[in-house]
Amino acid sequence: MSLAIDPSRVDEAGLLRELRAFVEIETPSRNGEAVNRLADHVEAHARRVGLDVERRAGTLGFGDILVLRTPRPVGGSVPRILILAHIDTVHAVGTLAGRLPLRREGDRLYGPGVYDMKSGVAMAIEAMRLCLAHGPSHPVDLLIVPDEEVGSPSSRPAIEALAQGALAALVVEPARDGGKIVTARKGVGLCDITVRGRAAHAGVRPADGRSAIRAAARLVLELEALNDTERGITVTVGTIGGGTGRNTVPDECRLQVDLRLPDMTSAEEILKRIRALRPVDPDIRYEIAAALNRPPFASSAAGLEVFDEAARIADALGFRLEGVATGGGSDGNFTAALGIPTLDGLGADGAGAHTLDEHILLSSLVPRTALLANLLLRLPGAV
Repeated sequence: MSLAIDPSRVDEAGLLRELRAFVEIETPSRNGEAVNRLADHVEAHARRVGLDVERRAGTLGFGDILVLRTPRPVGGSVPRILILAHIDTVHAVGTLAGRLPLRREGDRLYGPGVYDMKSGVAMAIEAMRLCLAHGPSHPVDLLIVPDEEVGSPSSRPAIEALAQGALAALVVEPARDGGKIVTARKGVGLCDITVRGRAAHAGVRPADGRSAIRAAARLVLELEALNDTERGITVTVGTIGGGTGRNTVPDECRLQVDLRLPDMTSAEEILKRIRALRPVDPDIRYEIAAALNRPPFASSAAGLEVFDEAARIADALGFRLEGVATGGGSDGNFTAALGIPTLDGLGADGAGAHTLDEHILLSSLVPRTALLANLLLRLPGAV
């Protein structure tokens, strides 16, 4: 295969310079002001490389949304490609100066958000720059959101609106397991349960009480029993807390439950079963709020066609591309659920997402940026 964009054209020094600058601006999801400081930097960088920028004011207390666009061709209707990215991270401000400083160790670059997914943002902008330098092609929109790590509550409408009519959605989340591309993801469900009992003095009148914690302990076992390894269903009680003191029968206990669901059939079934849970004791009440946060991203024929083209480009670049399904959610779940061919995990290779070991492999930046740039020009159906 002859590649339109040779890896030697990737501005590796510039890419790494921008990535370092991105990481040096810490961006926890719920700190809209901090996220917007990086949005300012990204906006200026995008304009310098010739991209059009639309900035939408943040809502729900989150930072702003950026839409970076290649210039539109004059006349005619040309297929459009959507790239999805986010600049928020799970790391608190101060992580950089504390337990996860920005540093290079051999082929590894460490730092908060460097893997998930500030490297993907830098790579996407460089890939769009390369496409502009190559010559006229179909339009590309890069949507950068401020709240992906907490479920994209403020940006989901923008994601779904921009996805309408797109030729494909390419997600620059980091690669998985040594460079694998993500071709499917489980849906993500969130469940918050409050167990209500009746308080009483633990020594004087314990029989008058109804322990919410005891009822919650039974409930935990019922929830965990919904796990089904063969079907790929995961139900995890992640947090539990309640009570007011050791000498009081607790009247309240709260549970936070994470659900990972491979398809809509299982999603509807598990949500229905959780909502139908009832306490054994008539004096205990459950308050259950359970919903699907991200719909399942199922593998599709159109999505696999995009993967096949990416694999051919990777072969030409000298590395093998392998697809994988994962339990982690991303904004690609939203586009896949709309029927848009979606390919995920196009960012840098590395490891340690959401941990103090977060890092990328610097050797992956150039080849995977070249892969993305060439894919933008060779997508099935693109002109």
